[in-house]
Amino acid sequence: MTMLFGVPLAVLYGQLLLGLINGAFYALLSLGLAVIFGLLKIINFAHGALYMLGALCAVVLLDTLGVNYWVALFVSPILVGIFGIILERFLLRRIAHEDHIYSLLLTFGIALVIQGVFTNIYGVSGMRYAIPDALKGGVNLGFMFLPYYRAWVIVAALVVCFGTWFMIEKTKLGSYLRAGTENAPLMQAFGINVPLLVTLTYGFGVMLAAFAGVLAAPIYSVTPVMGANILIIVFAVVVIGGMGSIIGAVLTGLAMGIIEGLTKVFYPEASTTVIFLVMVIVLLLRPAGLFGKEA
Repeated sequence: MTMLFGVPLAVLYGQLLLGLINGAFYALLSLGLAVIFGLLKIINFAHGALYMLGALCAVVLLDTLGVNYWVALFVSPILVGIFGIILERFLLRRIAHEDHIYSLLLTFGIALVIQGVFTNIYGVSGMRYAIPDALKGGVNLGFMFLPYYRAWVIVAALVVCFGTWFMIEKTKLGSYLRAGTENAPLMQAFGINVPLLVTLTYGFGVMLAAFAGVLAAPIYSVTPVMGANILIIVFAVVVIGGMGSIIGAVLTGLAMGIIEGLTKVFYPEASTTVIFLVMVIVLLLRPAGLFGKEA
């Protein structure tokens, strides 16, 4: 058996795959947070709960209406996105001009309410969501076995991340969004409905979280607390990449997933803390993050 530093290569490749999958989820969730903070300056602590809602919505749609995975992959983010729009319109907009700490506290409270409501309804035991038939099985690459669904998660996450970056950085709509957050009165003078742009941007960031939730449903156990378990890691990833940096969120999310996977191979005791160790080092050397702009 081929070894590397005393570790079988099959084990190493397997952990790299798991790390890349986790990194794909970190990238998607971090991207949603980066979009919301970078364009709206809202510290969205409800992001984990909205990620959970995406997964739970897919389960409920399947159990009650028989909606399959492929339909749920589009319907669930839309439904959760509409819920996010309602949150922004009736709650977050009322404190839009206050200090960032108010949005943090409000979204944290919203997350606790959402988590508490669904814990009361479904309990804390996990619910399973079957892998779609088209993505069952896998392919033997010679050095490892690659499940089709895991490969799909990585590809789907990368496509969505690239599409979001392209829309924000390279299109007229993205330029309107960036300009509206930097000088809202000027944009309104040109006839642009800035409040509507803000609402749709928040809804889009929420949809990214819900999309990640649907992707996660067949891999992880769907529980009302699944969002709370990943949120703190995602915030660390956003801080490392730079608050509000789109490309920083994506690249750092993928990198942290891989680093976490490698740590599980060579030093498992540190696998749950390595991301936070990296965050401390980055903040000491570059407080704005790897891709963030210095104040």
